[in-house]
Amino acid sequence: MTTTADESKAKRGFIARAWDFALELWGVLSRPSTVFALGTLVLAGFAAGVIFWGGFNTALELTNTEKFCTGCHEMKDNVYAELKSTIHFSNRSGVRATCPDCHVPHNWTDKIARKMQASKEVWGKIFGTIDTREKFQDKRLELAAHEWARFKANDSLECRNCHSADSMDITKQSPRASVAHQRFLFTGEKTCIDCHKGIAHHLPDMRGVPGWQ
Repeated sequence: MTTTADESKAKRGFIARAWDFALELWGVLSRPSTVFALGTLVLAGFAAGVIFWGGFNTALELTNTEKFCTGCHEMKDNVYAELKSTIHFSNRSGVRATCPDCHVPHNWTDKIARKMQASKEVWGKIFGTIDTREKFQDKRLELAAHEWARFKANDSLECRNCHSADSMDITKQSPRASVAHQRFLFTGEKTCIDCHKGIAHHLPDMRGVPGWQ
């Protein structure tokens, strides 16, 4: 019983000391400076903000490159290997779509949200969720479905960053593509991902996927 009382007293003592320290720290931070002028503090705060913002954005952009995306073999040996055989990777115009062009929104707020969402992939990397070809193939439909749903929800925004319906010359398209674009895309009935699911990567087993024939 004595030991329990002593432990309780020690615990209260620690909490009290922590609270006193927090109050003292707040007093220092909230008290007007007697050493530095207000202008100096403002400039110092501005400089610190610029350094933080620059460092944050630099780190963000470093994780937004094809080199970073293909740094793990799960991506390099699977979806990236498939991308290299498509027209999005090599074509007569020399315009290449990289991983972040299609999988990371361009505007800042949506980009941050996407980065937070993608942080779950770190968990998958640590625990080897798709560290073999067999595991990847088993989860391919699930992984693809997540991306299809994201594209559907944002009206295929990443596609439309490069491909604009207003810029299409349907007279230079095949009759099938021309009819489909006029009937579905131009009317807003469907979005790009509804018809172009396998445009950059191999399709999973599509049996049971709604609307797929």
